Amino acid sequence: MRDYLKHYINGEWVESTGNETMDVINPATEEVAGRISLGTLEDLDRAVQAARNAFPTFSKTSKEERVRLLEAIADEYEKRKDDFIEAITEELGSPLSISEKVHYSMGLNHFRETARVLKDFSFTEERGDTTIQKEAIGVSGLITPWNFPTNQTSTKIAGAFAAGSPVILKPAELTPFAAMILTEVFEAAGVPKGVFNLVNGTGERVGNGISSHPGIDLVSFTGSGAVGQKVSENAAKTIKKVALELGGKSPLVVLEDADIKKAAKIAVSNVVMNTGQVCSAATRVLVPNAIHDQFVEAVKAVLPRFSVGDPRAENFAGPLVAQKQWDRVQGYIEKGMEEGATLVAGGTGKPEGLKTGYYVKPTIFTDVKNDMVIAREEIFGPVMSIITYDTVDEAIDIANDTVYGLAAYIAGRDPEMIKKVAHGIQAGQIRVNETQPDFTAPFGGFKQSGNGREWGDYGIEEYLEAKAVIGMPT
Repeated sequence: MRDYLKHYINGEWVESTGNETMDVINPATEEVAGRISLGTLEDLDRAVQAARNAFPTFSKTSKEERVRLLEAIADEYEKRKDDFIEAITEELGSPLSISEKVHYSMGLNHFRETARVLKDFSFTEERGDTTIQKEAIGVSGLITPWNFPTNQTSTKIAGAFAAGSPVILKPAELTPFAAMILTEVFEAAGVPKGVFNLVNGTGERVGNGISSHPGIDLVSFTGSGAVGQKVSENAAKTIKKVALELGGKSPLVVLEDADIKKAAKIAVSNVVMNTGQVCSAATRVLVPNAIHDQFVEAVKAVLPRFSVGDPRAENFAGPLVAQKQWDRVQGYIEKGMEEGATLVAGGTGKPEGLKTGYYVKPTIFTDVKNDMVIAREEIFGPVMSIITYDTVDEAIDIANDTVYGLAAYIAGRDPEMIKKVAHGIQAGQIRVNETQPDFTAPFGGFKQSGNGREWGDYGIEEYLEAKAVIGMPT
């Protein structure tokens, strides 16, 4: 049982001013794994004041000092590898291998890569007799999602620290354990008092408090579109900067010359990874009519390789995070069948032999039209919609026929055709074939997938303001 009943404010673990707690449920066992305190607005006020007190000093530290701080954090992070893996498996239900290779590793990579990028990052630009200075925006409020307990948290914090911005973090209440370990990492690395503060709690109270607080200059939020809209509305009252990374309904465009077996593997692994709880998942797979039947057979053949089950066994995916999420995904699967899509694999209910835990069957539909609900709305579960097309121009039109624009994927061989599709799709990040993530490349969305960018130098820029000094003496 993990009891994290204190917040971290001004370099100290402190009692909450309230007396409410919340159980954290292990989604694989449906048992209580720990508890957190639910913070109050008074707790938040204390954290904001600590960050504001730290800002004048921290924002004036040298680039070299902040590089050393990020490197120290990465060193301490590595020492807690086993703790992170165990905590993420327990709170999210992620298989141990995925907790290590994806969740733990992504968090580490953000600190390492941000430190490396910061070494060559310029905070000053000369344009004739005008000097443009990039300065820390102030205090940043960070609201992170439950589906990646280290990735979004680490990229936001790394970018803020690199810029010289103190932060207040509200981790997701469903998966708070990794953030508490990360706080211990910051203590060990010597993060100055007030530069990092953590207040656990609900979105309704602490999340809204962060986006509304007049002492916070920027709010960075990752989560659903509906909550992102509320964050923007709250932030508008004090005209604070808002960075949003929201939902997606990302397409995978399979070109006619693609290696069908490899394309099927890319499609299935993408939609089953993290049990489909990925904002950038390729949940719409666009396939030429000419190779549709072959592709469907290839998908059916490869699907058993991506097993769902006990996260402590050798499985590719574990359960969904909570009963509410399980109910949501079941509703979409039912809707897909009602709409007339053809069920290729999966369906409603739990996989055979898995009675306890929020497990769901990886589900594949074909004969999907792009105006169906399962093709329009973000399901956030392992549900794939296969949509056919005749021409590449039609595929691009279908890919763009969505309110989202977070990511897209292309499987094919012809470089010119790949370039055409990549240039035509409106999305913040496009990955070709089996490429690996680039932690220096910007990540963020077009349209209702959000605004702003994270990762690398773009992630640092989010926490900076530009100041122009015209006629600067030389």
